[in-house]
Order: sequence, then structure tokens, then C-alpha cells
Amino acid sequence: MLKEDPYHAQIFAARLTPHRSLNPRNFRLLLIVFAVSVFFTTLPFLILGAWPVAGFMGLDVLIFWLAFRANFRAARAYEDVSVSPAEFAVAKVSAKGDRAEWRFNPIWVRLDRKEDEEFGLEKLRVMSRGRELEIAGFLDPCSKADFAHELSLALAEARQGARWS
Repeated sequence: MLKEDPYHAQIFAARLTPHRSLNPRNFRLLLIVFAVSVFFTTLPFLILGAWPVAGFMGLDVLIFWLAFRANFRAARAYEDVSVSPAEFAVAKVSAKGDRAEWRFNPIWVRLDRKEDEEFGLEKLRVMSRGRELEIAGFLDPCSKADFAHELSLALAEARQGARWS
């Protein structure tokens, strides 16, 4: 039986995704409630003969649906971050499915943090030999700080080298 190469053993791996508080099922429920409320709000105008109001109210429902559709499409983006003694890798996948990858030597990687006293960690960048890359851009400041801490620990462990025993 072959043992896994400790030099390429994963120390840390994370998939970062944008937070969405509303799942598709609850969105359908929200859309139905919104459409029904718009219908009942529009009904008196139809009875009074102000039928153009119904078109504009229907346009509101359409815009509401389009905005959430765009929001759910944007939620398909994610970032994969992994650390091993041999490599620090970041893969960013856009909402359209376009993938970009960066690979760094963990010995040379430095995390650069831009913090605000009031809001916390605003930006987290990876810097290595003149190259820099912003990561975890869609996380909130608290989650970004937790992620930065865990990533720092993983990079420190990777700098110690592979464990052969």
C-alpha cells in the first residue's frame, strides 16, 4: 500500500461562497406574497378605471423577480483556497463559470490585511514575490478575520515543511 506524499498533503482547504439569507424555496414564497399583495393593491385602481396602474404594478413584480434572479446568479461564484507544504493555491470561479487559478510557494506568501477600527477586516490580500491577489472579498469582516486567522495558521504549518513520520 502506498502512503500519501506528505509534501503534497493538504493542510488547509476551504470553499468560500457569498452569503445568501434567502433560499430559492423561500424566495418563491416571498414572490407569491409580493405578487398577491400587488394584485390586491391594484384591484381598486382597476375598479375605478385607472387600468395603467396595473401595468406599472406588474412591472414592479417583474423588476422584483429580475433583481432576485440576478442575486441568485451572482451567488454561484466561489473561491477555493488550499494549502500544502508544497503549494498555496487559490481558484476563483465567477458566477458565469469562468475559472482563474493562482499558485504560490507557501514559504513566500504573506497575508496583507486592511483593517478599519470601526468595521474590522475590510481587505485580505495574498502577497508573494511582487504578485498580489485579493481573497475572501465577499465575506463579511468578522468571517474574513476568522478565515485570515485559520489561513495564517495553515501557512505557518506549511512553512515548517512536510512531516515524514
